[in-house]
Amino acid sequence: MKNPQNSKDKMRQTVSPALKEKFGLHNLHEIPSIRKVTVNAGLGKGRDPKFADTIAETLRKITGQQPVKTKARKYIPGFKVREGMVVGVSVTLRGERMWHFIDRLANVAFARIRDFRGMPESAVDKDGNFNYGFTEHTAFPEIPPDEVESLHGLQVTITTTAKNHEEGLALFKGLGFPFVSKSEI
Repeated sequence: MKNPQNSKDKMRQTVSPALKEKFGLHNLHEIPSIRKVTVNAGLGKGRDPKFADTIAETLRKITGQQPVKTKARKYIPGFKVREGMVVGVSVTLRGERMWHFIDRLANVAFARIRDFRGMPESAVDKDGNFNYGFTEHTAFPEIPPDEVESLHGLQVTITTTAKNHEEGLALFKGLGFPFVSKSEI
């Protein structure tokens, strides 16, 4: 068996058989796998609505897919949000684009975060899904730092078929995500 080149091959060749053995699973459909990746960014309060176009262009460069602008469903006077107002931008990735994004996330983007020593294991929730917030979108190689006018953060959520935290954590560690235990923090 050759050495896997990307996350999809790694999942198929090494991670899935290891998870099957570790958790004593008998059916292939019981093995935890990745369903989708969601990348979203909020506008924040007091931002110009044209800033949504800037964020949308950034997410399009990062993911390779056209994002959707999310609108407020109801009026919230305390936050100065009116119904129908654009409050964020979101992209959902599946298939090949999802696997390419996971490759870049695990191998490049985390390494480019300033003062990054690893993610806490709490980034994987009780249902086995991964959530991580980037404070700066410049961690992704598709964004040249000299072309950035204003910084914004973004949230990455990876939804899995894992049943619990332990299965999800084993899945992401197998894919090469850099986790650090509580004792190392």
